[in-house]
Amino acid sequence: MITRILLLTVLSATCAFAAFETWTNKAGQSAKLSLARTLDKDGEVAGEFKMENGKSVTLKASDLDEASGKRLAAENEKRLAKEKPAVAASIFDKLLDGNLVKLQGKSLKKCDDATKPTKYYLFYYTASWCPPCHAFTPTLVSFYDEMKAKHKTEFELVLITSDNDEAAMTEYAAEMKMAWPQLKLSKTSKFKSEVNHGIKGIPSLVLTDLEGKVLQGSYDNGTYLGPQVAMTKLEELLK
Repeated sequence: MITRILLLTVLSATCAFAAFETWTNKAGQSAKLSLARTLDKDGEVAGEFKMENGKSVTLKASDLDEASGKRLAAENEKRLAKEKPAVAASIFDKLLDGNLVKLQGKSLKKCDDATKPTKYYLFYYTASWCPPCHAFTPTLVSFYDEMKAKHKTEFELVLITSDNDEAAMTEYAAEMKMAWPQLKLSKTSKFKSEVNHGIKGIPSLVLTDLEGKVLQGSYDNGTYLGPQVAMTKLEELLK
């Protein structure tokens, strides 16, 4: 019995010691610390560490040398992967996957970082040649930026253009500072033929769930209500 207690004591001590690793700051000073968790601090990755004396200290990646900073970033990626919500399959996946572009600098480039929404899609039917679209789009940009800050993964807006060339799409996106993804010009005809949102004019916004059910459109029995009604509906659903 005594031997068993001694063995458990040794194992416990070994496990506790194993949790401590060497971390080095930019000045080249090293210490044995146990990383309790990662977090965001002042816009960058940080770690909350336990010291061997039981006290806690928080260090940002910029406080550490290159190797320790990379290790902290890797641990943070693991945390984010665990926290990332499971995304259900969407009826739109086959039409959107690999077919989205987004403004990067002054060009529309393949959108590799598009996050599939967990709840809703907003489809924005618009065009660079449409004066009412130009008047409305700044309102939508402000709405999108504000809602994305609060509900990053719950919804996504995808622009479906009625332009005829990519240069016009790019100029429009840059002028309006659009942060959302757009469907490639070459894929818009297929999307419109397979997805009937009853669009008779632009600008139009259509709010759907992941199964494609329209929750709010810009038309009601042929009467144009405007794109704002879909924005209002999304805001209500996300409260």
